[in-house]
Amino acid sequence: MEYNTQQRKLPLPEYGRSVQNMVDYALTIEDRAERQRCANTIINIMGSMFPYLRDANDNNHKLWDHLAIMADFKLDIDYPVEVVKKESLEIKPERIPYSQHNIRFRHYGRFIQDSIRIAIDYPEGEERKRLLQLIANHMKMDYQNWNNKDGMEDQKILDDLYELSDGKIKLSPGDITLTEQRVFPRRRQVKMNNNNQQKKKY
Repeated sequence: MEYNTQQRKLPLPEYGRSVQNMVDYALTIEDRAERQRCANTIINIMGSMFPYLRDANDNNHKLWDHLAIMADFKLDIDYPVEVVKKESLEIKPERIPYSQHNIRFRHYGRFIQDSIRIAIDYPEGEERKRLLQLIANHMKMDYQNWNNKDGMEDQKILDDLYELSDGKIKLSPGDITLTEQRVFPRRRQVKMNNNNQQKKKY
């Protein structure tokens, strides 16, 4: 008995080895008309296995793509649609570059850092004061969520704001009002051993 693990790897295992065997057989048919009829039958079988592909668009485009892939693009038939090219499957996607921006305090995040840069060049006035108050309150919320600690000193936030602005924003507790932020305790997983579990009494 030969196991599947001992046989060649299927290009599209979701269709199973039986369908792959049908495709392999179609490759051996010399008569073109008979080969075309065999391909159409295989497509109908594949469509019954995955109706959403069969009904997704006209002419079962995806199914014909899959047939071409399973035949290693060697099946000489009249495809009713333009199937995917083998070369396009072999092209590796371009590597997505990661952001190289340095975040000095990760618990505040990039958004706060960018907002502080905007606030530095903002003209003096009531709008700038409101902007700084929003930034500082957001920083306080971020810091407390990260540190999981209530009752922190507002001066700590103002000191971090001063550092993140490279000394260009210097505020005292009297300049802005920071609201109290509620910290929700983190869930703790309680481990119970067999001795602590309640036992059913009979």
